[in-house]
Amino acid sequence: MTKTKPAGVLGARALNRATLARQLLLSRSPMSAEDAVGHLVGLQAQNVKPPYYALAARLDGFTPEALSRPMADRTVARLVTMRSTIHTHTADDCLTLRPLVQSARDRELRVFRKGLAGVDLDRLAAHARELVEAEPRTMGQLREALLKVWPDADPQSLSVAARCKLPLVQITPRGLWGRSGQVTLTTAEHWLGRPAEPAPAPDDTVLRYLAAFGPASVKDMQAWAGLTRLREVFERLRPRLLTFHDDNGVELFDLPDAPRPDPDTPAPPRFLPEFDNLLLSHADRGRVVPPEHRGRHWQGNIAYRTFLVDGFLAGLWRLDEHALVVEPFGRLDDRRRGELVAEGERMLGVMHPQGTYDIRFGAVRE
Repeated sequence: MTKTKPAGVLGARALNRATLARQLLLSRSPMSAEDAVGHLVGLQAQNVKPPYYALAARLDGFTPEALSRPMADRTVARLVTMRSTIHTHTADDCLTLRPLVQSARDRELRVFRKGLAGVDLDRLAAHARELVEAEPRTMGQLREALLKVWPDADPQSLSVAARCKLPLVQITPRGLWGRSGQVTLTTAEHWLGRPAEPAPAPDDTVLRYLAAFGPASVKDMQAWAGLTRLREVFERLRPRLLTFHDDNGVELFDLPDAPRPDPDTPAPPRFLPEFDNLLLSHADRGRVVPPEHRGRHWQGNIAYRTFLVDGFLAGLWRLDEHALVVEPFGRLDDRRRGELVAEGERMLGVMHPQGTYDIRFGAVRE
């Protein structure tokens, strides 16, 4: 018999279904790729392919061209924003969210202060801007040019300073599906053809975060954004929000009209890329990662491709030359295996329509 949760308490399954609904993973959305990137407030994109797989899991009718096209048209771009990691963002968010997290990028530079002794960071930013706007450059080319001005500085620290001080976009063909290209950089303003806008009020970004990741705590939002001291923003917004608690008594905030499906709502299996935002955007990831699987989708700084069963992390997957290999963390019954095979066939049909792949189950990762 299922115990009834006290009023105002959201257990792991309730949080799971609410988050999946907002992440477009409970049922696929008909929205465009560009609109989905905006709704999700960006997609983590250390590598080129993950944003494409992320949208394939979330959107009805998605094809890789649906993301490649706006990227080629410069309405979507790749740059460092939250948590000092590369994200795929809409052009509007490139020009606003980066200013919002600039304070975190400035703090990051403190780690490199020894290698930047004697370097005027404002002058470095101005010189680096001139260089990459005159001609897009690789990080190695930019580093060499900066070393000519500051020969005694640490080369790596100079390139980190340029990345932290400027909104450097990775220009295409890097980021396009099926295309290759080394990382070549210019500023967001130069690439997108318009000036950066003032940073949005953090209040607006908190509301967007809750729409995509809520219900959530202050620490959840801070973990996602890589920012600190957001408590006062949540307090300012409190009259406009609902509040709940999780099973551990942590206060959660939410939008009044956001979806909070019944915890027993069916959650179909989904194949997610490495570094999917679903697994990275909360301080407490128990809403998606069961305690017994905590840490199993990471090794060092490497994240694995994962799949969900009943809405929760349930194993890893990979593409071999001619096979989609599914490696569950525990035993799956015939019904679950059949659902995963059907979802795998769909994913392969969307992402690799010209390929021929078998689907096989690897050893169970006990």
